Amino acid sequence: MPSTKKTLHFMSCALATAVSVGILGFGMSTSWAETSMLCETNGTAHIRLELFNGFLTRISCPLFGGVDNFEVTSTLSVTGNAPLILHILVVFFLALCMVCSAGSILIALYNSVSNPYETYMGPIGIYVCSSISACLSVLVLILFPINVSVTSMAEDLVATMVSAKPGEVDLREKSSEMMMGYFLVIPYTVLSLVAIALIYAYDHAAYTQRKEQQRPTEDAPKEIMMY
Repeated sequence: MPSTKKTLHFMSCALATAVSVGILGFGMSTSWAETSMLCETNGTAHIRLELFNGFLTRISCPLFGGVDNFEVTSTLSVTGNAPLILHILVVFFLALCMVCSAGSILIALYNSVSNPYETYMGPIGIYVCSSISACLSVLVLILFPINVSVTSMAEDLVATMVSAKPGEVDLREKSSEMMMGYFLVIPYTVLSLVAIALIYAYDHAAYTQRKEQQRPTEDAPKEIMMY
């Protein structure tokens, strides 16, 4: 059976990772960004984006207004350019984050009730899974705002929803704001790093203890070495 210290560290790691999964899961189901644009002379277009669905509110854009719901990926697939690729990457990275976090939880729980060797089922497994989760979530934090603010994602969505080709609708003065879903990726990243720190603290202490128990004979008293 593992020691109490080991059980506490690995159970804390599993708890931190489980909380991060809950936060990310909730974040993936809520709004990620809102974008507003001026359309033609006096019209406006307002888009609220989730990861999978979106909501477009038009006022005199281009001629009439309306409120439309749409699927983000299928709507972007009409144009099939960089915004679609970046959005698919964001969703794919988030899915990998969830998978890696699940692996980290399972490994942590396994270590809390057993003493496996230093393999992928030990601290190394948690280092790998949690590190991948943290790195991919940072990439999401970078790619998503680039896709929303820098690329023509919003313009393509509006043009597709009004059955026009990209560039046919005069859209300008785009302003974007990140929403709760996006910002919830940050605590997920932090908790993934916390999980790594908890296991590193235990692993370092265990390594130091093993070194102290394996001191070379030259550190022994000279009286003992004479016999």
